[in-house]
Amino acid sequence: MAAKELLFDLSQIDFDKPTADIHEIRKYNPQRYEMEQLTAIVFEDNERKICVGYKDVTPDEFWVRGHMPGMPLMPGVVMLECAAQMCSYFVQRYDMLGAAMVGFGGLEEIRFRDPVVPGDRVVFICSLSKVRPGRMIISRFQGVVRGNVVVEGIIKGIPIPIEALTAQKSPE
Repeated sequence: MAAKELLFDLSQIDFDKPTADIHEIRKYNPQRYEMEQLTAIVFEDNERKICVGYKDVTPDEFWVRGHMPGMPLMPGVVMLECAAQMCSYFVQRYDMLGAAMVGFGGLEEIRFRDPVVPGDRVVFICSLSKVRPGRMIISRFQGVVRGNVVVEGIIKGIPIPIEALTAQKSPE
């Protein structure tokens, strides 16, 4: 079987020189604690709308003990969360959506191709195909381990009305 063509040539990237570490990512993404799913961003091209980052999967991940006992496999939903967080970081950093927060808008054509286990570095590539400020972003993404695509698909992001959600929680 032929190797899956990557959305971006990863040999062009110096993984030892991130463009954003976890502290920089936190400026744009609200997730914290066990829900932070990115280690670093290593490439950003706002003109071509491409971003590359990675998640170092450790034995201390919240899911390792229970998914699956004795054979820890990274849940697909966590892989999708990694991709979503990278797309969100990129969109927020360059204010492409014009929203205070980006949320899941949908998923299409998702394929899981290989397992991911503790010790793996999953490199995520996102390539935005449509940006509709105030409405939606659409991005093709891939997760890659040791040169092999382990997950891929299309992810959609929508503006989250945080003002309205905050108002709902506030006592009147």
